Amino acid sequence: MGWKTIDEMDLAGKRVLVRVDVNVPVENGRVTDATRIERIRPTVADIADKGGKVILLAHFDRPKGRVVPEMSLRQILPALEEKLGRKVAFAEDCVGDAAQAAVDALADGEVLLLENTRFHAGEEKNDPDFAEKLAHLGDVYVNDAFSAAHRAHASTEALARLLPAAAGRLMAEELSALEKALGNPERPVVAVVGGAKVSTKLDLLSNLVEKVDTLVIGGGMANTFLAAQGLDVGKSLCEHDLTGTAKEIAAKAAEKGCTILLPRDVVVAREFKAGAENEVVKAEDTPSDAMILDAGPDSVAHVEMALEQAKTLVWNGPLGAFEIAPFDRGTVAAARKAAELTRAGKLISVAGGGDTVAALNAAGVADDFSYVSTAGGAFLEWMEGKVLPGVKALGA
Repeated sequence: MGWKTIDEMDLAGKRVLVRVDVNVPVENGRVTDATRIERIRPTVADIADKGGKVILLAHFDRPKGRVVPEMSLRQILPALEEKLGRKVAFAEDCVGDAAQAAVDALADGEVLLLENTRFHAGEEKNDPDFAEKLAHLGDVYVNDAFSAAHRAHASTEALARLLPAAAGRLMAEELSALEKALGNPERPVVAVVGGAKVSTKLDLLSNLVEKVDTLVIGGGMANTFLAAQGLDVGKSLCEHDLTGTAKEIAAKAAEKGCTILLPRDVVVAREFKAGAENEVVKAEDTPSDAMILDAGPDSVAHVEMALEQAKTLVWNGPLGAFEIAPFDRGTVAAARKAAELTRAGKLISVAGGGDTVAALNAAGVADDFSYVSTAGGAFLEWMEGKVLPGVKALGA
C-alpha cells in the first residue's frame, strides 16, 4: 500500500486536520444511529494520546454551499462527546477567524469539531483556495473518511496534497479489507450482488466478472437475467430493455471463466406485503400473474455450496425483498452460512452498501463478517474498479 498511517507521523504538538464522516441520521435534534461516530474513535484517541491537537473536518447533509442552520454539525456534539468519551470544542465555521481562534485555543490532546465544510461552495468544487484556507489551520492531514473518498472535494482531495498526509485507523482498516477482498484475494472468490435494478450496477457487474470465480446475482436484478434467458418472470420487477445487456455480461463471464449463479427456484406472491400468501416454484414456472420476491431453498442451497468452496466473499445487495417477511429468508440463510464459515476461519467475508448492512443486521450476523463497510457509494465505486480521489490523494 502506498499510503502512510498515523503510526508513521510525528503528531506530538501538531495541529492534525482529520477528515471524518459523521453524517449520521438525526431526528428531533438527536442522533439515532451513531455507528459512524463510533468508528472514528480509534483514530481520534490515538492522535490525542500522541499529543496531537485533533481538528475534525466533516460534512453534514447537502446544504449546497449555503449556511443552513438545521444542517449544522453542532447538533451532533452530544453524541460525539459521548461516543469519543472526551470533551469536544466547536467552531462556528471551518475556515476564517472563528475557526482560527478555536484552533489556537486547543491544547495538546484536545479535540475540536469545525462547522460543516459544505456550508462553503468551495468544498464540493474542490476549490484550491478553499483548501488552502483549511490547510492554514493544520500541520498534518489525516483522512479517516473512506465513505467520502469517492468525492473529489476540497477536504478529501485537494487538502491531502497541501499537507503531510496519512490514512486514519478506519481508512487503513477499510483499504486493507478491500485489498484482501478483490485486490489480491485468496481464491476461489465469490461475489454476491443483489438489488432492484441491473441499470444501477452495470459497471459493477462488468468489473466483477473479470475478478471473481463465481458471481451470485439476486434480487430484482436476477429477474432481468432470467428474462434474458427467455423465461417469463410474470409481474416481477424486471428491466426488459436491458436483457441484451444481461446477455452481454453473461457472455463476458463465460469468456473470463466466471460462473454466474441465478435463482433455480423462486418464492412468488401475488401481492407485495408482509405475510403475503406465497409459494415456491421453479424459476421457469413463474406464474404470469405473480411476482418473484425471493430466492427459493434450492437456489439458496447452491449459494451455500459456492460459499463452502470459496476462500473470499464480497457481498453487495440482498437476494430478495428482505425488508418484508417472509421474503427475507433467502438473504438471511445465505448470510448466516457466510457468517458460520467466517467464524470457522474458512472464509474472508467483506460486505458493504446500505441495503447489505441492513440485511446483515437483520440476520444478526454483521459482527461475524470479516469486515462490513458503512461506506455506501465509495464501497460500490471501489467494487466497480474505479479510482477513488480521496484514496489516490493519499498516495495509494
